[in-house]
Amino acid sequence: MSEHEAKNNVTGLPTNAYSELKLGEEYVPIMSPDKEYPEVNLRSVIWGLIMAVLFSAAAAYLGLKIGQVFEAAIPIAIIAVGLSAATKRKNALGENVIIQSIGATSGTIVAGAIFTLPALYILGLDEYVQFFQIFMASLLGGFLGIFFLIPFRKYFVSDMHGQFPFPEATATTEVLVAGEKGGKQAFVLVISGLIGGLYDFVVATFGWWSEVFTTRVVGIGEALADKYKLVFRLNISSAILGLGFIVGLKYTAIIAAGSFVAWYVLIPLFSYLGDFITLPVGANVDMLIKDMTAEQIFGNYVRHIGIGGIAMAGMIGIIKSSGIIKKSFVLGFKEIFGKKEGDGKKLRTHRDIPMGIVAGGIVLTAIVIFIFFMFGVVHNLAHALVGLVIVMIIAFLFTTVAATAIAIVGTNPVSGMTLMTLILSSVVLVAVGLSGPAGMVSALIIGGVVCTALSQAGAFITDLKIGYWLGSSPYKQERWKFLGTIFSAATVAWIIMVLNETYGFVGEGALVAPQANAMAAVIQPLMSNQPAPWMLYIAGSFFALILTMINVPALAFALGMYLPLELNTPLLAGGIIAHFVSTRSKDDEVNKARKERGTLIASGFIAGGALMGVLSAILRYVGINLVNVEWFESHAAEILALFMFIAISIYMIWDTMRAKKLEE
Repeated sequence: MSEHEAKNNVTGLPTNAYSELKLGEEYVPIMSPDKEYPEVNLRSVIWGLIMAVLFSAAAAYLGLKIGQVFEAAIPIAIIAVGLSAATKRKNALGENVIIQSIGATSGTIVAGAIFTLPALYILGLDEYVQFFQIFMASLLGGFLGIFFLIPFRKYFVSDMHGQFPFPEATATTEVLVAGEKGGKQAFVLVISGLIGGLYDFVVATFGWWSEVFTTRVVGIGEALADKYKLVFRLNISSAILGLGFIVGLKYTAIIAAGSFVAWYVLIPLFSYLGDFITLPVGANVDMLIKDMTAEQIFGNYVRHIGIGGIAMAGMIGIIKSSGIIKKSFVLGFKEIFGKKEGDGKKLRTHRDIPMGIVAGGIVLTAIVIFIFFMFGVVHNLAHALVGLVIVMIIAFLFTTVAATAIAIVGTNPVSGMTLMTLILSSVVLVAVGLSGPAGMVSALIIGGVVCTALSQAGAFITDLKIGYWLGSSPYKQERWKFLGTIFSAATVAWIIMVLNETYGFVGEGALVAPQANAMAAVIQPLMSNQPAPWMLYIAGSFFALILTMINVPALAFALGMYLPLELNTPLLAGGIIAHFVSTRSKDDEVNKARKERGTLIASGFIAGGALMGVLSAILRYVGINLVNVEWFESHAAEILALFMFIAISIYMIWDTMRAKKLEE
């Protein structure tokens, strides 16, 4: 057995893959940096593009239908592994990384487009909407996200090794490694993937039990929810449970703490004060607070505090990252104008696209954005310049925020950051004399570019982390990401227009497009000189400042305040299970083996849930919906959901505790 093979643990990765490196310690990936491996070829590029087109279409439909954009990286990785196995292709790990990296542009470009651009239809601005505008907003935002992230690759994937959990990257990496190695690791992953996938598929396709459990199922819970707005909500998804396991107890506890403050402090407080308020409060709010449910109070008021917290946590993160940003600029400047180190002297796993090309790409993209705004959106020199400045500043500053959020919890708060972008854009555009329909179109296109840039940057750091763990060539991932972006942008632009013609976004039977509706609701009053909830944003900002003062990660806490309670509670459950199984034994090696097996099982849950989510979306798209709505929304279905969640949690604990030392 070679020294490198001896370092490999049960997952096939080196033992220090997920832990911080000691002084002088190096991380050596599976694919040796000293050797060349098949990565970019006709097979990997063609399959990557096919995945980008197919998953862009599926993700756009599902996102506009229910507001959830599934992350395509994991199901694409599974398909890539399956294709390799079916054709008995050897040494396909590098190719599979490229397939996954190109194909994963689908989820990121879709999120950037559907969170903003359908608002143009919702606001009745159909005459301003053309394929060209949607395509260019998605394309330019995607390019900008790639260019802005490249200088930070080394910091996030290498310098901070072991300090961020990277849950989605972990799950995808486990899939790719297990598929390459086969054996017991692949068996554990396949079994857990089948269990988690079937569990989530039954809910999404057949509705045998509810997707969310709430305490309203019992009388006292109903009374607490109605009178005091106190309600507990739990999404029973196995995929989210697995995500929580990988994130770990520390960050899931902080996220849940933010959620609990929102739901068990702020919502009851709003409710109490609302009993004495006799007029609706806030723009686009036509209900009295006392008549609202806890969920409505969260959506109309408390979530805005979370948005303010995310924005301030982002600004704090930018300030803290100023040294890294400065260092990236200095290194880039030296690479462009200083004495150049030959590519041959750098290990292939350390090479990025040359900084000169990155800088030139940013400048060229900025010029094209200006031309696009000038001749395709605002038709005014000053307004086009203002739009360009907004896009470049916000996209650049929040790139590190998006990457950090993905690295911590695997969820990019891109809709919250985009909402803040729309608010700032609208205020600035109104100040320079651009309002009304033209102002709304401009703000939404600007928001679309920024949203896509942040979505792309956040997800691309996942691809690069996967490549780092496995030993791919980052410059190859970076180059071919652009091609995937072009195909995904064209697909999503076409799909949005087709879905508008088929279903529409307004009226009976229309697609709900919840994020786009939220953007439309915010932008309309701003462009009509109505106030934004500034005090709520300021309150969230002070939350973030206070948390930073006491050394609590403000972004994770603010994410908890922003994300719905039902998504944060299963995350916490997964984190608790991870802590439990990795601390039960007095033997550290046993605890480590259990944590590693649990990570593999959690990855299977995430992978199975993601893949079956795609299948369920396809079935719904072709008109197959086997859910009995009356049963699905009943209290009995909710109670059954709770028992099923407990059952799959017990299974996860049981299977994880079966791990043995030095398990092969």
